[in-house]
Amino acid sequence: MLLKKILLPLLLLSCYSVNAEVVVVVHPGNNSSFDQSEISKLFLGKAKSFSDGNQAVPLNQEEASAARQEFDANVLSKSGSQLKAYWSKLIFTGKGSPPKEVSNDAEVIDLVSKNPSMIGYINAASATDSVKSVGKF
Repeated sequence: MLLKKILLPLLLLSCYSVNAEVVVVVHPGNNSSFDQSEISKLFLGKAKSFSDGNQAVPLNQEEASAARQEFDANVLSKSGSQLKAYWSKLIFTGKGSPPKEVSNDAEVIDLVSKNPSMIGYINAASATDSVKSVGKF
C-alpha cells in the first residue's frame, strides 16, 4: 500500500512534465517569419538562416530534458533515437553537425536574449519578456 502511495504520484508527475508545452524563442529583434516547417529545417540542419537572410544558430536542450523530448516529438516529429541516427549519418559524411546543446531553459533564455542569431526552445512556463516566442507546440 505504501508503494502505491509513493509510486502513483511520481508516475502522474512524470506524465505531466513530459506533456508540457514548449515555445520556440528568438531574440526580440528578430522579425523573421516562422512556422513549424521552417523551425524544423533549422534544427535539422537543412536551413542555415532565418527567412530574413540572417544566420540562424539553433540551440538544443539536453537529451534527457522534458522540453527536448516534447520539441523532438511535436516539432521535428522524431524520437531521440531517430535523431541520433540522423545526426550520426550527417556527421559521418561531413554534411552537418547537430545544434549546440545547453543545459536548461534559463541558459536558452540567456543566450537567445543576447544573440539575434540564436533560436531555441523552452518550457512554456519559463517564458520571459527577454525573448520573443514564435511558436507554441
